[in-house]
Amino acid sequence: MKFLSTFLAVLVALFLVFSQVIYTVDQRQYAIKFQFGEIVSAQTEPGIAFKWPLIQNVRFYDKRNMTLSNTNADSIMTAEKKPLLIDFVVLWRITDVSQYYRSVAGDEEKAKLRLEQTVRALLTQEINLRSIHDVISSERDKITSATRQKASADARQIGVEIVDVRLRRVDFPVEVTNSVYDRMQAERRRVANELRSTGGAEKERIQAEADRERQVIVADAYKEAQTIKGKGDAEATAIYAKAYGADAEFYSFYRSLEAYKGTFQGKNDVLVLDPSSDFFRYFKRYKNGKP
Repeated sequence: MKFLSTFLAVLVALFLVFSQVIYTVDQRQYAIKFQFGEIVSAQTEPGIAFKWPLIQNVRFYDKRNMTLSNTNADSIMTAEKKPLLIDFVVLWRITDVSQYYRSVAGDEEKAKLRLEQTVRALLTQEINLRSIHDVISSERDKITSATRQKASADARQIGVEIVDVRLRRVDFPVEVTNSVYDRMQAERRRVANELRSTGGAEKERIQAEADRERQVIVADAYKEAQTIKGKGDAEATAIYAKAYGADAEFYSFYRSLEAYKGTFQGKNDVLVLDPSSDFFRYFKRYKNGKP
């Protein structure tokens, strides 16, 4: 029984010693081995490694990409001396873990602070050289690409790499936004008024053209109607003349009948004339049906 207890105690002691001697590096990590606070070696590949217990210790650092965002949007002036609120994000990773430890003591917050200051200063330089339109649309990628390339040189000094830089938000300050919206509204109103004016002028032109065409059509129609009427009147006159020439007395009689018909249209019609007037000539001649 005593032998078994001793054996178990030895196994536990060996396990504890073994756990202090062997350590495992994950594929997502770097490892630095220290001895009395000094770097002994850096392991960049995954696997099992050994260290002396008590006198050596190991610290692990993330190999994956990490994200840095500026805490507050920065107000940066453009080439037109107009302020823009810039919010950026940086993707970075450790490439030289030994240099990383020597530069920032392996402190991620210190590394982020240095990278943020560098990227902010470089972004300011790039934006100061460009107009608002360039920053917002046409040269946005050029700004971030130039910033990433320049920031990478400083990042290598602390053992890290800038993978990417992006402008997450580009906006106007509140006081500038209101004036921009006012200018946009004024511009839209100007365009609307210009379109209304152009439309009104086009309307007047079309209406004037239509009126002119109507007058031409009416004049042509009136001319044609008068021509036809003249021809009809001429033909009627010719017929009347021919009829009158054939029998003047009958023609005179027919005309008198037409006059009587036009005059006596109702039973209550009253006509005040001298009975001996020429109007009643045929009444006298054919009184009681006798000539």
